[in-house]
Amino acid sequence: MKFTLVVLFAVFYFASAAPVDDSKNAQIVRYDSDNIGIDGYNFAFETSDGTSRQEQAQLKNIGAENPALAVRGSVKWIGADGQQYALNYVADENGFQPEGAHLPHA
Repeated sequence: MKFTLVVLFAVFYFASAAPVDDSKNAQIVRYDSDNIGIDGYNFAFETSDGTSRQEQAQLKNIGAENPALAVRGSVKWIGADGQQYALNYVADENGFQPEGAHLPHA
């Protein structure tokens, strides 16, 4: 009987120590959006699990033969390993240009 209680206690102890995936329960804590119309847009958001993203876009070469949408943005998140990561990017007539980084833990 004592052995069963010890095993049961151990199971509960290790189950409660398991990491919790907060991303499934993340709440939006900030959201900004500005649709500029045909000229572009801006948006940004943050969630309670440490994820954030911001992006701006602007139409370039308006009225020209090859107008292009130029997008700049960044996203940050906490990985499954508990470390913070960031990705900055530009997407324009030259393609998608990402630049990533591992950030020191906040």
